Amino acid sequence: MGEYIVGLDEAGRGPLAGPVIAGCVILPKDFPVDILNDSKKLSEKKREFANSLIKEKSCWGIGIVDHETIDKMNILQASMYAMKLAYDMVVIKFPDWAKKNGFKISEKFEESFFAITDGTSCPEISCKVSCEPKADGKYPEVMAASIIAKVERDNIMKEFDLLYPEYGYAKHKGYPTPAHKEICKRIGPSPIQRLSFNY
Repeated sequence: MGEYIVGLDEAGRGPLAGPVIAGCVILPKDFPVDILNDSKKLSEKKREFANSLIKEKSCWGIGIVDHETIDKMNILQASMYAMKLAYDMVVIKFPDWAKKNGFKISEKFEESFFAITDGTSCPEISCKVSCEPKADGKYPEVMAASIIAKVERDNIMKEFDLLYPEYGYAKHKGYPTPAHKEICKRIGPSPIQRLSFNY
């Protein structure tokens, strides 16, 4: 592996509405990894706490791909694109973060990166990358990426709930619950619906 492990994960592949969001994280060596886990296994309160600490101490990036782009390129490609966007943000932020944390880096610092993504597909990014199923329960960096992605997406869906309260986005976050499917059949799709998905 490289000198720096880069964790990648996404949130929102399964929903019928809203964006897919990816997180990318490089953790400092002294990060309290015991607060991390697969984001789905943490309570909302613990996720929010971990999210704040990750954003305070780590080098992190977020990639957001909206519902219209998902419909154009399909959800797998949209997820990979979101990861690339998140990774690119980390590359931009890394030199300043490394300097702040006392690391000496070369101009070719990406050669010291080794990215790990949860799942069976790898994004096209400018460092070595490995995809591994259930990585979000094994590597702290991937856990951290899953946490910031999920918190970001949940917050966005809560904002959409204020715009389209009849769809219940604050409760189900756009996932295919019976209530979500029923409201779409009754009054039609919302403006953030993924129209390429089956209902």
